[in-house]
Amino acid sequence: MSIGYFNYKQPANEPVLNYAPGSPEKIALKKAIAEAKKKPIDIPLYIGGKAVKTNNKVEIRPPHEIKHLLGTFHMGDEKHVQQAIDTALKAKASWETMPWEDRAHIFLKAADLISTKYRAQLNAATMLCQSKNAYQAEIDSACELIDFLRFNVHFLNEIYQQQPPATAAGIHNRTEWRSLEGFVLAITPFNFTAISANLPSSAAMCGNVVVWKPADTQVYAAQLVMRIFKEAGLPDGVINLIYVPGDALGNVCFSHPDFAGIHFTGSSAVFNHIWKEIGTNISKYKSFPRIVGETGGKDFVLIHKSADVDVAVTALARGAFEYQGQKCSAASRAYIPSNLADKIKEKLIAAIKTFKVGPVEDFTNFVNAVIDERSFDKIARYIDNAKKDKKAKILVGGTYDKSEGYFIQPTVIEAKDPKYVTMCEEIFGPVLTVYVYDENKFEEILETVNSTSPYALTGAIISQDREAIALATDKLRHAAGNFYVNDKPTGAVVGQQPFGGARASGTNDKAGSALNLYRWLSARTIKETFVPPTDYKYPFLAEE
Repeated sequence: MSIGYFNYKQPANEPVLNYAPGSPEKIALKKAIAEAKKKPIDIPLYIGGKAVKTNNKVEIRPPHEIKHLLGTFHMGDEKHVQQAIDTALKAKASWETMPWEDRAHIFLKAADLISTKYRAQLNAATMLCQSKNAYQAEIDSACELIDFLRFNVHFLNEIYQQQPPATAAGIHNRTEWRSLEGFVLAITPFNFTAISANLPSSAAMCGNVVVWKPADTQVYAAQLVMRIFKEAGLPDGVINLIYVPGDALGNVCFSHPDFAGIHFTGSSAVFNHIWKEIGTNISKYKSFPRIVGETGGKDFVLIHKSADVDVAVTALARGAFEYQGQKCSAASRAYIPSNLADKIKEKLIAAIKTFKVGPVEDFTNFVNAVIDERSFDKIARYIDNAKKDKKAKILVGGTYDKSEGYFIQPTVIEAKDPKYVTMCEEIFGPVLTVYVYDENKFEEILETVNSTSPYALTGAIISQDREAIALATDKLRHAAGNFYVNDKPTGAVVGQQPFGGARASGTNDKAGSALNLYRWLSARTIKETFVPPTDYKYPFLAEE
């Protein structure tokens, strides 16, 4: 494999289109949505570049329009997992030895295809399958995915340039950045098309072969990404897209001797189970597997007594309710100082009452549906319990309806206890819990923020007091992997805010940076001596 670098400078982030009335992008997107809804599609597995059908079909329906059939996908089983692994391993030798420049240009071409030819189509797929409004789909399935592909090429290009310095005359040293020995498993979530595509492609870019299992509720967009990769020139077998039950996937992958690593985004509970399975089977593997995961969050906004009220309200309104709170980084708990509490609650309630809730086809809707009935029922239980609990009060929202789609009205709960259940547990829906603290007990509330949740993904401080900002940044250093000052705790941009958290939120391997790519590489040091010694004796052995 050639690991020389080519002239590829750091890219600029993809511009975000605004979808204003009458804009070309809005016209194109509306057309793409209409086309996608015209006829249900039948989605196969993609193993070795071939479409595989099992006839065990699962329906795909928009979460916001459950009576409409978007398509079906073919559910596989353990034999399809084994086929995907076998095919990947067969493709490995030619893929890992392909010159880096050729591998890179496949993903750069994919980025260009998404930026142009497939932008409207991929955004439409994300809107329909995952119930995202146009803007949320644009920053996810277009901009962030394009950025992941382009920036990862840039980061990996820089890594390949990292070589040891010359050490002595007659000796040459070099570092070979190898792929891992075996296959990588990518398990990807429903909520971000960009994450779903980045997990397999970042590992593949490094010369690895991949088995990719997306969430069932993300298959509709994932299969389009796979077709784009194929059109960009990705060789057959490098990434294999399968849809199988979790136990079927685990039974085969985690007992396979060539299992080399997992790139995961999902729940902490599932990641814990996976880690245990890998540990149990550790003696079976050729190498110690790389375990990379981004899991849950119970993300906070801490508001200081010096905060600008409008800044605080906007951070809460956007941070908690964009994409129905179904972001790992979504603001889920907020701490409001007593001196600003009435103003913040009043303005936040007023803002939420202006939100329009409904299907994605109406571009004036700010909030759409939650992903599925299971999620809907879970969120509804939290709301119903808060209604009956004397330790909590519903300030706004609190209603829900799944007759047409899985719609939950944006809800704010005020907790009288900072350790109330909805201040502590991940809900993953349009529910924000606020707690009012004594404005003069800022240091005490810092400790509460730090100790309330097992997660440590994102957080924010809203303050105009630099000493308070510095104190919070220090005391909360382990409470969030991405920390925001005077902004919402969501919206990390590739190359600007590498994303990931620790504690129960994952391994903090920072997607959107070179740090993540190092995890999919295995370095080999090569020393070549031009004039090798021919006698074992050193000068110190000579007699006086």
